Order: sequence, then C-alpha cells, then structure tokens
Amino acid sequence: MKNYLLSLLTLTVLMTLNLEARDTKYLFPIEDALTKHSDNVAPNIKLYFATQSPEGEPDHLGTFTSNKTTNARLKGPRPSCDWVFISAVLGLQQKAMELGGDAVINIHSYYKEIEMSDESVYECHDGKNVSRVVLRGTVVRLEE
Repeated sequence: MKNYLLSLLTLTVLMTLNLEARDTKYLFPIEDALTKHSDNVAPNIKLYFATQSPEGEPDHLGTFTSNKTTNARLKGPRPSCDWVFISAVLGLQQKAMELGGDAVINIHSYYKEIEMSDESVYECHDGKNVSRVVLRGTVVRLEE
C-alpha cells in the first residue's frame, strides 16, 4: 500500500510538471505562409499588411479581429503557425465577404490585444498543444 501511494504521488507530481504551459513567441514571414497556402486564400479579397495601402480612398466597413488556434501537438512551430496564420487570414477574408468588402487593410498581429505591425512577418504563439495567431484588420471596399 505504501508503494502504491508513493507511486501515485510521484505520478501526480510528474503530471503537474508536464502540464506547465508553454507560450513561445515566433515571428514568421508572411509571404512564405501565403505562398505555401495560396490555394486556401481567397484571391478576390486583397490583403494589405501593416502600412501597405491600396490606391485611392477605400470605403471603411469596420475593423475586426480574427483569433485562431490549431493543434500543435507533435508538430514543429513553423508548420502549425503557418497553418493557423492562414486560418486567421481566412477569418478576415470571410468577414470582408459578409460585408461586401473586397480588401482587408492594416492587417497586423494583435496577440493579447498588443499590436505588432509589420509588413513582412506575423506573430505566432506556440504552446505545447496549441499554436495561436491573432490578426486585426480593417475591411474595406475599394473604389473602382
């Protein structure tokens, strides 16, 4: 009985240590993820990251956040981060379609409501089980 209790206590301690959360921040290239998953991205909704902007004065339809996660268990951070980045981009594009927009401008990372604006990289947080990307952008209708 004593050995059983000791084994149970040891197992409990090991499980507690194993549950420790990991939240590693990565910055990965936007262009690489978009190129790798180009078949998934809607070509009719244009994307403008950070300070990139379309020509003319677009009609603003609202600013929205796309908060996505994906299973990262037994995967490297790059593949799971690129996949969840595309999922977040698709969330913004879906919102644009719903509102009759044809572009999303000022797309930037917005993890824990902290803005990180960059034209070439996105922010991904990779944990033991989940990778997360949060993007924020403004849906617009471009003038023709």
